[in-house]
Amino acid sequence: MGVDLLNIEGLSTPKQDDPVVMINFMRFRKTSLDGDGSGWDAYLRYSALTVPMIKARGGTLLWTGNAQAVALGIPDAHRWDYIALVYYPTVRTFIEMMTSPDYELQCDPHRLNGCEDHVILCTTEAYSKFRHGP
Repeated sequence: MGVDLLNIEGLSTPKQDDPVVMINFMRFRKTSLDGDGSGWDAYLRYSALTVPMIKARGGTLLWTGNAQAVALGIPDAHRWDYIALVYYPTVRTFIEMMTSPDYELQCDPHRLNGCEDHVILCTTEAYSKFRHGP
């Protein structure tokens, strides 16, 4: 189960009731582990189930993008296919979703089938042009 990798200790550092943006870095498998299409196909199945769970908890998908090239760093060590920024109203909300039976049984299998690697960084706002204007 991929949720075993959830860093509960690290997630205790931010204030539990503060909003967070989770930055997801994903590298996809060529073929889904369940044999149903590509890793990307499995990830789309994962997203179709997970995004409604995020929204039901007051979160939202802020932005996604295809990673094109490593602009600074070691290319082979930092190769990603896809990036997603996901807002959660609290750290607690994120943990609750990730440890829920629905996520574990319905969503996470698709993520594991599709992702060769998946890293999520928990971030709190230090500055935002969206919030402060031009």
